[in-house]
Amino acid sequence: MLLIKNLSFTVQGEEGEKTILCDIDLSIPEKKLVVVTGPNGGGKSTLAKLIAGVETPTKGNIFFDGEDITNVSITDRAKRGIAFAFQQPVRFKGIHVLDLIRMATGKRMTAADACAYLSMVGLCAKDYINREVDASLSGGELKRIEIATVIARSAKLSVFDEPEAGIDLWSFQNLIKVFQKMRSEIKDSSILIISHQERILAIADEIIVLKNGTIDRQGPKEEILPSLIGTPSAIGSCRREEI
Repeated sequence: MLLIKNLSFTVQGEEGEKTILCDIDLSIPEKKLVVVTGPNGGGKSTLAKLIAGVETPTKGNIFFDGEDITNVSITDRAKRGIAFAFQQPVRFKGIHVLDLIRMATGKRMTAADACAYLSMVGLCAKDYINREVDASLSGGELKRIEIATVIARSAKLSVFDEPEAGIDLWSFQNLIKVFQKMRSEIKDSSILIISHQERILAIADEIIVLKNGTIDRQGPKEEILPSLIGTPSAIGSCRREEI
């Protein structure tokens, strides 16, 4: 489904060029739940943004369903079946929650149908369905609404950047069940989650560990998860500075 080859990303800083990701090679197959984890500043969120099209790589290629989408816009990637939930969701003044969910599905759904998605992320639908997606919503509320829109899309590839941020314990436990349901019910789809949470790592099919801008470890959950406890990660070969 998703294939990444020799992917690198650098930015220009005050002291010169800074490498964020260096020569990343990985694949996300169909019908898999893959979790990317690792130390803070390791390049996880940058990788998610490159896949979604928010950022453009300095080097390398991204293929989706056999097509090179390296230079395809975020809008056109969405049309091809890639959904993305930001770590810090965007606010939309003048757009209501119901409108946002309808746009996500591409259907003129009823308020009752839209409310079902809000319930999945622990929001009382009647209190939110007609709210504007603006500054009146807290960061946690906005996060859950965005996750609901990604779920509603039933995309081929759904990318979640730290979905646990701003989520209360009950909603977090329910969200794990939603991820499991998405994996089992959405045909030929895959889920990519950026997370530090052990409960999310525990439901993964595969785990990728990013450190210092390179892939430190990757493989089946049964192989990688035990190694994450008390084992230092290898340092990548590329020079990298955090931003």
